[in-house]
Amino acid sequence: MIKALSAVAIAAFVAAALTVLPGFAPQVEASVPRALAKADRLDIRPAAKDCSQQNWPNFDASCLRNAGKTTVREARLVTADRTP
Repeated sequence: MIKALSAVAIAAFVAAALTVLPGFAPQVEASVPRALAKADRLDIRPAAKDCSQQNWPNFDASCLRNAGKTTVREARLVTADRTP
């Protein structure tokens, strides 16, 4: 009997809390959203002078490509074919 009575009391307390607590929430008002700063542009960085002083992955584009050399070498071929 005590367990049933305490369960009803707890349920009543939770129901009262759910009814009363939303009254303490701040009022929400509709407004026009503020314009944000442009975020679609990369940071402007100074031109790299020495490619050997840069570290991965922050290589300058001029250090990644050699304009005079256009051949591409295959560094390593990885396949899933495993025939005995």
